[in-house]
Amino acid sequence: QVQLVEFGGGLVQAGGSLRLSCASSGSTSRINSMAWYRQAPGKQRELVARISSDGSTNYADPVKGRFTIARDSIKNIVDLQMNSLKPEETAVYYCNLDRLSWVSGRTEDYWGQGTQVTVSS
Repeated sequence: QVQLVEFGGGLVQAGGSLRLSCASSGSTSRINSMAWYRQAPGKQRELVARISSDGSTNYADPVKGRFTIARDSIKNIVDLQMNSLKPEETAVYYCNLDRLSWVSGRTEDYWGQGTQVTVSS
């Protein structure tokens, strides 16, 4: 079992910055990747950024150049630095982790509870 807890959500003015953190605990061995997703009201959940165990990163086009994902592999913490935030990026942001299970040999997917980010115009 893996537990994920997000920190850092809140209210920020347009053009401002926030740093989100996700702390993982439990069975955190053999992690494939960690990621941040977001879901705005009435919209589908979408990938924001992902970082793989080899350090490679992937960003959604709208956030490229403004957001940065980073992982501390020892502490099992993943951060999302968000700069130049826009009102349309108001959403619940979710931390995601996937790992290869020792028991099943299959990939397991875990989610945090989500943290609200509100960007005012």
